[in-house]
Amino acid sequence: MSSIKLKGSSSGDVTITVPAAAGTNTVTIPAATGNLPLSNLDHVTNRQTAKPLIINGDMQVAQRGTSVTGITGSGYQTVDRMNFTISGLGTWTQTQDTTVPTAKGFTKSLKMDCTTADGSPAAGDFCLMQYKIEAQDLQMLKYGTSSAEAFTLRFHVRSPKTGTHIVHIYQNDGARHISKAYTISSADTFQEVIINIPGDTGGTINNDNDIGLQIEFFLAAGSNSTSGTLATSWAGYTQANAAVGQVNCADSTDNNWYITGLQMEVGEFDSTTIPPFQHELFGDNLRRCERYCQKSYPHEHPPGTVTSGDAGRDFVYLMGGSTDPHIMVKFRPEMRITPTVTTYSTANANTTGKMTAGATDASAGTNAVVNSSYNFMAFASSVTASDDVYVAWLADAEL
Repeated sequence: MSSIKLKGSSSGDVTITVPAAAGTNTVTIPAATGNLPLSNLDHVTNRQTAKPLIINGDMQVAQRGTSVTGITGSGYQTVDRMNFTISGLGTWTQTQDTTVPTAKGFTKSLKMDCTTADGSPAAGDFCLMQYKIEAQDLQMLKYGTSSAEAFTLRFHVRSPKTGTHIVHIYQNDGARHISKAYTISSADTFQEVIINIPGDTGGTINNDNDIGLQIEFFLAAGSNSTSGTLATSWAGYTQANAAVGQVNCADSTDNNWYITGLQMEVGEFDSTTIPPFQHELFGDNLRRCERYCQKSYPHEHPPGTVTSGDAGRDFVYLMGGSTDPHIMVKFRPEMRITPTVTTYSTANANTTGKMTAGATDASAGTNAVVNSSYNFMAFASSVTASDDVYVAWLADAEL
């Protein structure tokens, strides 16, 4: 048995050991532009952390709930970090689903079910799934310099429509964009898609906690977004060039659209060279999501379904003895910015803006949020001094 040792430029090394065997043995290193994936190491890539750049790309965490119906407006609905953005183009149900590609290691997907169709989009209509990345987490891309880095997206998508679909990347600080088309060859079948995005030497990504890039998966779009020439290279934002050629996934109530396994890697890769999807432990994944959204009650209880149960585990809880209860909460972990906090009672169908005093609702005062580390909940309404007080809360600091 023999081995080859590769020395690092500063410290550390990699040893390739060839097993003893008769005849000639060959170790083949695949050609690649970008970073060489080493399958037995911990996801080696050209970035500052071993954690995946996309948080919750396997769609495992859904703190707000697993199903929302009647969606006609934009917002975070179920799966954490995935923002559905819509103007016109029907009504939808969003769910965290168990329909996934076979033998890929995924158990959850995000599903969009069209429940009211729109076969004739107005000019300004659009419908897309959006993932936003914090700017300070993208400094390794070196945008605005001659060394700007390319990156690769991989995802598994199932569309009800064959033909052209668009991934649109919007750069918030530079007001620039690029779009890439991919083709769905078989409807209602999961397909792996790999897309290379070149570095932007003329771009800008500020080193702050605001939006760096928006990754947008179009489901449908009107002529305001489709009447130009597809922006296949980085350029100043022109809406007409964003989604040229996009099919209409909103034209039938039979239409269901799914996505899972969303991955981003620095460098240019193809299907043979891209590193494998990095599955995180559920707890690690949840904790990263909590920078943007967290709540006082268990993961399996979405807003509007919390119950009185175990007060010490489910809710912020204050023993009786005060007619003007105040509760200090420490967020875990520190949130991206000072969040917006919504409170829920445990009586009368989990009314928002309330607390539970004894067995009934009491009006909650303003949630005086101190900063991204602490939330000071001040309840202005007097309660009976003997009442125990419960309150459930959800804090939102999404991009």
